[in-house]
Amino acid sequence: MAPAADASRAARILLTGGTGFVGAHLAPALVAAFPHADRLLLRLPGETAAREGWRTAEGHVTDAAAMTRLVADFKPDLVLHLAAQSSAGASLKAAEETWRVNFDGTLELASALAHHAPGATFFFVSSSETYGENFRSGPADETTPLAPANAYARSKAAAESMLPDVLRADQRLIVVRPFNHTGPGQDTRFVLPAFAAQIADIEAGGPPVLRTGNLDAMREFLDVRDVSAAYVALLRADTGARATFNVASGRAHRVGDILEMLRARSRRAFTVENDPERMRPSDIPHAAGSSARLHALTGWAPQIPLEATLDALLDYWRARRGA
Repeated sequence: MAPAADASRAARILLTGGTGFVGAHLAPALVAAFPHADRLLLRLPGETAAREGWRTAEGHVTDAAAMTRLVADFKPDLVLHLAAQSSAGASLKAAEETWRVNFDGTLELASALAHHAPGATFFFVSSSETYGENFRSGPADETTPLAPANAYARSKAAAESMLPDVLRADQRLIVVRPFNHTGPGQDTRFVLPAFAAQIADIEAGGPPVLRTGNLDAMREFLDVRDVSAAYVALLRADTGARATFNVASGRAHRVGDILEMLRARSRRAFTVENDPERMRPSDIPHAAGSSARLHALTGWAPQIPLEATLDALLDYWRARRGA
C-alpha cells in the first residue's frame, strides 16, 4: 500500500463550495498556506463569484460526467469538499435536494478521484449535526456514535460512511465535524445572522420587532475564521491515512443570551416575538463537543471571542441594510 499523500505539499488544490459563506474565509487562508499551488475553485454553472488567487471551473458536484472531466483534467492532489446544502432547517422542506447535493455530490466527486486522482487527499466537511440525539448524553467527541435527527445530518452521516468504500484504500481521507460557526457573509437561514439582519433592519427604520425561534437551545458558536484556521492546521498536520476531527469550542451558549448580547449592541430598542415558522419540530436542548483530538495534534484552539464575532456580524448586516 502506498503512503497517504502529504497535503502540506499539495501542488494542485481543488475547492468545492468556495463561493459560499465558509469559502469566502477559507479560500484566502488556503492562498496564504499554499502560495505556490495551482488552485482551482469549482462554481455552479452561470455563477460569477470568484476568489482572489483562484482559477475557476464550472460544474455541479452531482454531475458525474462533469466531475470526471474536471478531476481527470486537473488531477488534484488535495480536494477540499465544502459544497453542500448546509442548512438543517432548510432540509426539513428540501430533503431530496439535500440528499442529492450532500450525498450524491460527494459520491460523484469521490468516485472521480478514485479513478482519476488516486493519490489525492480528500478533505470532507461533515457536521456536528451527525451526533444528533446522542447530544442528550453530553458533549460529543469523535467516538460518540452518530444519531442524525434530520435530513441534513443523515445525508452527511451517510456520506461519511460511503467515503471509505468509494475512495481507494490508500487515499488519505480527513473528515471534519464542525460545530455551529458564524460570521460576516452567513445568510439568514441561520440563527445569529437572522438576529443581526433583523436588528439592522430595525436600526434602518423598520418595525421594532425581532422574531425568533427557540431561545432556550444551548449551542456552540465558533467564528468562521477560527474554523478556517482549524482546517488549514489539519492540512499541515500528520493526520494519518484516515481520521475524523471535531472542530469545537466546548462552550455552549443559550441562544436567548446571545440575543441579549446583540440587543445590548443595538442602536434602537425592540421587542421579541416568537415565530412558529422558526421552530424545528425536533430540537436537541444542549449540543456541545470536544476538540481535544484536534488540539492535541495541531495546538488549535478558538482565538476570536464571541463578542468580536457578534460585532462583525452586526457591522456586516448594517452595511448591507444601510443602517
